[in-house]
Amino acid sequence: MDNSAVSGAGLLDRLAGILVKMKSVVVGFSGGIDSTLLLKVARQTLGRDGVLAVTAVSPSYPADELRLAGDLAAKIESEHLLIDSREMQNPQYLRNDTQRCYFCKMELFRILEEVRRERGFQTMVYGANRDDFSDIRPGMRAATEAGVRAPLVEAEMGKEEIRFLGRYLDLPNWDKPARACLASRIPFGNRIESESLHQVERAEAFLLEKGFRQVRVRHHGQVARIETDPEGMARFGHPGVRREIANALKTFGFRFVTLDLDGYRQGSLNPAPGSRPAGK
Repeated sequence: MDNSAVSGAGLLDRLAGILVKMKSVVVGFSGGIDSTLLLKVARQTLGRDGVLAVTAVSPSYPADELRLAGDLAAKIESEHLLIDSREMQNPQYLRNDTQRCYFCKMELFRILEEVRRERGFQTMVYGANRDDFSDIRPGMRAATEAGVRAPLVEAEMGKEEIRFLGRYLDLPNWDKPARACLASRIPFGNRIESESLHQVERAEAFLLEKGFRQVRVRHHGQVARIETDPEGMARFGHPGVRREIANALKTFGFRFVTLDLDGYRQGSLNPAPGSRPAGK
């Protein structure tokens, strides 16, 4: 037996051992590899009746990600609910300070708790992993307050183990780049508006359709600041590519289109260490 099979089986046993004690779970399901792995192993461990996937639908959740989540839940053979979330009605969320994610996650967990009670499930879970502790994650505090568990954290799994296990289980999105909610493209302190989210969604969808793999379009009012990986940055060396992208993004409502020469990096809009938090 090869080492990958042994390692994969060991990781599976560790995660399954945590889930089996929960008896039945409502999974906050985004369609990213973290929550997909969690749903897959929960479905294998607890059976069809012991698992329910719930996706919160809002303007900050891209339409193509919603379709992917539906396809993945169907492939895993899990019941899947789509429920409209109401964070856009919360002034504390809309003001977009450094606690924005807290208010977003509290709305998600409100939905999960409502479903859990109505359907008689034991536990709420979501796809936070060990590596999330390295970034600003107010949503993890929301999970603690709401009594939502993070089995991947409990199993001491980070992104490397999650992607390894996703490949081991033949999940189609095992190597898909992470794609955070669209609100993360708006600088802290700038109010969240549905139109801004829609502009970002259209711009990123265009770039993904053009073959860019890891990409963010940061929304700075009239300016779209594109972050991408080294392969994507190399493509901007072609004048025709630059012209096509600039023209397209201007039709989405941006006046200026720029390429960030530092490339893609997680949390590029986070406040600098020691700085006064934006929006405060």
